[in-house]
Amino acid sequence: MKRFSLRARLTVIYGSLFLIAGLVLLAVTYVLVDQRTAQPFGVALRDVKPIVPLADTKLSGNQAEQLRLIIDKAQDEARDQTLYSLLTQGGIALALVSVVAIAFGWLIAGRALQPLHQITGTARRIAGADVAGRGLHERISLPGPPDEVRELADTFDEMIERLDRSFDGQRRFVANASHELRTPLALNRSLIELAVTRPGASEDVRRLGESLLAVNERHERLIDGLLTLADSENELTARSRMDLADLADHVLDQAASGDGGPTVTRELGPALVSGDPVLLERLTTNLVENALRHNVRSGGWVRVSTGLRDGRSTLTVSNTGPVVPGYDVEAIFEPFRRLSGERIGGGRGFGLGLSIVRAVARAHGGTVTAQPRDGGGLEVTVSLPPA
Repeated sequence: MKRFSLRARLTVIYGSLFLIAGLVLLAVTYVLVDQRTAQPFGVALRDVKPIVPLADTKLSGNQAEQLRLIIDKAQDEARDQTLYSLLTQGGIALALVSVVAIAFGWLIAGRALQPLHQITGTARRIAGADVAGRGLHERISLPGPPDEVRELADTFDEMIERLDRSFDGQRRFVANASHELRTPLALNRSLIELAVTRPGASEDVRRLGESLLAVNERHERLIDGLLTLADSENELTARSRMDLADLADHVLDQAASGDGGPTVTRELGPALVSGDPVLLERLTTNLVENALRHNVRSGGWVRVSTGLRDGRSTLTVSNTGPVVPGYDVEAIFEPFRRLSGERIGGGRGFGLGLSIVRAVARAHGGTVTAQPRDGGGLEVTVSLPPA
């Protein structure tokens, strides 16, 4: 059952209270008039002094009684007409005034609820931001006297201010920590390369150096992913016009290999977008690398397509691979979350790839969806506003 809005309920309350008060007033008036008109309007016949001398006019007892009955009947009829007119005309007036009161109640309720609409609109815009924390810079700043609604709005602004500081601090921490970690990792790589390239280095030292370089490269990829994730959650300051087909073609050329890996199919149609080229290239690279990495050992394929769908530019990457449960699809978009089984391995990444994809898509006002394929693998579709 659909409930009425708060404004409608307040209007009904205002109108009901006014109608009840009017009915009570009409009833009290009716009782008072009824009591007052119950008394005789006239006076006793013996107290009447004729204006014209009627010395010769004498009324018998029967005639006097008939005259009294006629006067009483006229008084009763006048009393009934008065009460009837009071009820009918008072009821009509009450109905008309009630309609006017309900209309004014509707306007007053709307005016009283206007600050709540402003609070709701601000909360909805913050909740509908593309990236978590993106809209927390907005405030209600409700003007007016310091009443209960103003106190609610100020409390909401204070809460949003604390959340904004928390999100900003988290992003700054990730970015600063990633930048600080880059220096020692670069230094470690230089020292290891120096050690393994010395003329007198033994074979054991070379093998150990190669293992350390692989570990160091893995950590560098993690830091680079964290930096990209932090950058994608910031608001875009510069945009360029580009074609997703060109980006996908470039990424596929870079990822192409002749080692007998999955077969790559390209279906690249025009898909113009406006955004950050570096972030969009990283989005495409992550999708392609995931599709190639999480695939079957032999006979696998990867299909990359771009184009326009429902008025939006889309990039779709589908592949063969292990069966992905439908309830587990959303987990792969969370940072450091990966699927179980065959999709986890020693060199299978950190679980940041699709998290970065979703963050970059949201930063550009787009969406990312993933659908498991019947025979195994995924079909990931990125939808972005067209340029």
